[in-house]
Amino acid sequence: MADTNITQVNSPAVQSTNPFVLFFRRYGWGYAFVFPSFLAFAVFTFFPVIWAFIISFQDFRPRGGGSWVGLQNYIDAFTTQNGVFVEALQNTVIYAVVTVTANIFIGLFLASLLQPLSNKFQTFFRAAYYLPAVTSAVIIAVTWRWLFNTQWGFLNFLLGLVGAEPVRWLSDPDIALQSIILSTVFTIPAAGVVLFNAAMNSIPKDFYEAADLEGAGPLRKWWSITLPLIKSTTLYVVVLYTIASFEVFEKVYIMVPSGVGNSTQTIVTQIYQTVFSQFRYGVASAQAMVLFVIVVTFAVIQFRFFRTDVEY
Repeated sequence: MADTNITQVNSPAVQSTNPFVLFFRRYGWGYAFVFPSFLAFAVFTFFPVIWAFIISFQDFRPRGGGSWVGLQNYIDAFTTQNGVFVEALQNTVIYAVVTVTANIFIGLFLASLLQPLSNKFQTFFRAAYYLPAVTSAVIIAVTWRWLFNTQWGFLNFLLGLVGAEPVRWLSDPDIALQSIILSTVFTIPAAGVVLFNAAMNSIPKDFYEAADLEGAGPLRKWWSITLPLIKSTTLYVVVLYTIASFEVFEKVYIMVPSGVGNSTQTIVTQIYQTVFSQFRYGVASAQAMVLFVIVVTFAVIQFRFFRTDVEY
């Protein structure tokens, strides 16, 4: 009788009541599939960010390690190098505000033009607009660098046809940053067009039919129905473009590799120079943490402004 009780206690049926065993039996395969992505995120994103945060408080040397300096790296980031980092912050904010605003409005405008078309034409134009997005950012930057070339650039060629003097698009410190901004604005926001168009197509047609019965015109329907119901998509696109604009690097580095004074310095180009030209790893990490705080701040503000409880 005692042997029977021992067998029952050690049986798999009794052991399966263990909550951990039940949990892994139910969700184990899911976590197994997620683990490679989680491991890649931890190794290449999470731990580097934590390590950069630690280095930002140290006078770090790759071979000799680091000595703790507290907030001195953050002070040096803003006070040394003749205020270059402060100017880089200003340039980045200007670039972000102008390009994000322009991309949102252009994306909304083009998506609104596509909405009345048939599905076949919408698919064609979405593919056409999205095609530049799969092109390397370096290739796009090289193309714009050629267009802006002072001597044989295409834009100055067009100006020459009307008798205008050539413009030093990328060598004049007064307009170099504006030229880079212009190249971004004139590049169609592919992701914005596709996402806005998908969001507009998911709005129930009943809303528009009811508005037609009330005598609402196209502009009124767009303002009172379309815009409010794609607010969640607008939030995603705004945050996406804001992060990308604050992290702008390859376009500036390719179009003006030597810079035009400090007029085209951005936060990321300044971080790059601090690391690979001055080898000040602690200061560069502090600058990266400042960039992180700025992006998070903008994202929080955008979430509060664009958040919505509307579902359909």
